[in-house]
Amino acid sequence: MTFEWIQIPYALLTVFIILNYGMIMTAIMQKIGARVGGRYGIPVWQNYIDLVKNWALRTKITHGVMFYLGPVFRLTGGLGLILFVPTIYGSVMHQNFSYSGDLILALYFIFFGTLGMALGAGESGHPHSAIGVSRGLAQVTAAELPLALAVFSISLQYQTLNITEIVAAQQGSIFNWTLFTNPLAVIAAMFGFVGTMMRSPFDVVLAPQEIPIGPPTEYHSAYLALMQTNRVIFPIAKTIIYMNLFFGGATGWGAFAVKVFALYFVTVFIGVVHPRFRVEQSIRFFLKWGLPVGILAIMAV
Repeated sequence: MTFEWIQIPYALLTVFIILNYGMIMTAIMQKIGARVGGRYGIPVWQNYIDLVKNWALRTKITHGVMFYLGPVFRLTGGLGLILFVPTIYGSVMHQNFSYSGDLILALYFIFFGTLGMALGAGESGHPHSAIGVSRGLAQVTAAELPLALAVFSISLQYQTLNITEIVAAQQGSIFNWTLFTNPLAVIAAMFGFVGTMMRSPFDVVLAPQEIPIGPPTEYHSAYLALMQTNRVIFPIAKTIIYMNLFFGGATGWGAFAVKVFALYFVTVFIGVVHPRFRVEQSIRFFLKWGLPVGILAIMAV
């Protein structure tokens, strides 16, 4: 796809829609988790209040430059996924800056934010920051192994690395979805999906059962607002990738809302049912179950 300036306002409109969709859906998912635990949960508009409040705050605490670039890199990963991946198939407005080979760039953006936060944590001055870095990088690397194998499998299947072409190949019938034409790749990718979404039992970095709970205790004011913005954008952006690659994409905002909600809810359902894994349990899970399925998916193709 050739670049045109008119794509910029269209891409910004897509980001605006996804940001608000993510804010509302994140609050709904938090409320679902609270109701399972017998609590009422936050109001739907609470995320907006928290975000505006933190954006308005400033700090006088100083750290190394990389400490403050960590949240920026984290948000860049989420925005990059949205801007360089088609959101609505067949829509000129919401095709964004997708181009040939964008699947490789999308995989890079998934890992980019984690690397940025690891570098930021290294300059936080916290004596246990290395524990969080090792937890995060170890789990994300293990979770992305089955995802990478699944992506390799479907790139062989469709003979392309263009996400738009992969979505196009799944049109016409629900049975053309990768879910039905290559179920092993979908299973392997879903192992990676639940791991990279950082929800229980794979929330080994934030570890909400522990005090403190990772990066949110180190970052504050506008830097915390950057992380909050990313926490509503990045999960939706990753879900869009899976929707496009394995579940036929979306030809309209209605189909987008339903498919993204259904995929997102899978991780929420697993999270409220299972307690958190230890780090070694999490890594062993991906190597024992996800990795073999990914290898089988390639062999099947």
